[in-house]
Amino acid sequence: MSMRWRLFLAFCIIILITAATIALFVRHNLEQEVKSYVLRGGRIAPSELITQLEDYYATNRSWSGAEEILGHQILMSGMMERGRRGMGQGNRPSDALRIADENGVIVVDTLNQNSQVSLNPADLSKDAYTLQLEGKVIGYLLPQAGMAFPSELGETALIESLNRGLLTAALISGVVALVLSVGLAYAVSRPVQQLTKAVSFLSSGDLNQRVDVRGRDELSRLGSAFNQMAESLERSEDNRRAMTADIAHELRTPLAIQRAHLEAIQDGIYPLTLENLAPVMEQNHTLAHLVEDLRTLALADAGELRMQIRPTDLKDLIQRLAARFQSRAESLNITIQTRLPQEEAIFQVDPDRINQILNNLVSNALRYTPENGAIRIELGTQGQSAAVITIADSGAGIPEESLPYIFERFYRADKSRSRQEGGTGLGLAIARQLAQMHGGSLTAANAPAGGAVFTLTLPAHA
Repeated sequence: MSMRWRLFLAFCIIILITAATIALFVRHNLEQEVKSYVLRGGRIAPSELITQLEDYYATNRSWSGAEEILGHQILMSGMMERGRRGMGQGNRPSDALRIADENGVIVVDTLNQNSQVSLNPADLSKDAYTLQLEGKVIGYLLPQAGMAFPSELGETALIESLNRGLLTAALISGVVALVLSVGLAYAVSRPVQQLTKAVSFLSSGDLNQRVDVRGRDELSRLGSAFNQMAESLERSEDNRRAMTADIAHELRTPLAIQRAHLEAIQDGIYPLTLENLAPVMEQNHTLAHLVEDLRTLALADAGELRMQIRPTDLKDLIQRLAARFQSRAESLNITIQTRLPQEEAIFQVDPDRINQILNNLVSNALRYTPENGAIRIELGTQGQSAAVITIADSGAGIPEESLPYIFERFYRADKSRSRQEGGTGLGLAIARQLAQMHGGSLTAANAPAGGAVFTLTLPAHA
């Protein structure tokens, strides 16, 4: 799942959890408040009236005369009801207040009904409000069901209670959303922080940096790309160091030979003759060849190696190549065999660079082919789309452990070979680079019957 969808789903989950928390809390609070409101007949405890009655009893030590307080309360209740229903309507018959003493006996009744009626404890606990003085019960206030009190309206109290519940639900849901957001932010920022830290170390030169990759989202792909980049940089740095060391080694040997011969001539140990100068010239040619190979690789790496692409008959090019190496092969008792098509093989290539590739491959085959061996050069075509040139020798082949590295610069499968026998160590690397510049490929393998096989594939148009 992509990071975009993960973030979208995370935000949806936060919104749903927040909305569900508010809905559940408000529903529970609303249910409790409505039940309480209905059970009280739409009213809440008349705290101001209770306070007035308790103060009245504390002053008079009797409920005699408390009718005036109750009558005033009923009058205010009627005015509230008329204002709510419309003018012209009097008090409802149910607007009545009664007071019972501490024993449950009715002592005040605004409807002037028969007093001295005794109420049972169930009625008192259900409908009555307790009146107290100094912690002792002094009586009970019994309003008719549905009667409202002007000082504390049931509707107003219900709304305030619901508002408090809504505010509490909002706070709880906000805390839940905040916790989820922090968790989401940590989950998203953690891999970014790791990647940022790794990039910082990489920029300071630590090429061993890698990041853990989990999942298949954008951050995971970014982490994989970073790991590949770091691995490529580390490999390039290792190759650069190895190449620098190899170049120094390759230059030191011929320079040391030249210096030794020149010093011997200078000191009079060797006479100044053409024969004694021959080793110096030979090492000079080796140096020139190495420098030219390095220049070719540097230009190819920089993409500045010039190519002269033109129609070229590969069949004719291979015939001339075999003729050029024939005398050298005969001196080593090696046979060069060619297998070419009857018709011409015209392809758009740079003939000089193809000659350079084939020269390197044939020279390499001559070094590794034993006496009385054979080198086979074949040219095949895949219609008009590609040409396939195969060069196989009858030598010992390439060690399996060396196959993955055979095209690396300065690599030699046989470490015991000398400079004179082993070349510069750049021929195969240059050959593969030139093949790739043509849009083709150069591969190496071992033939089942023995010997190394190099396959050069060239497209019709470089």
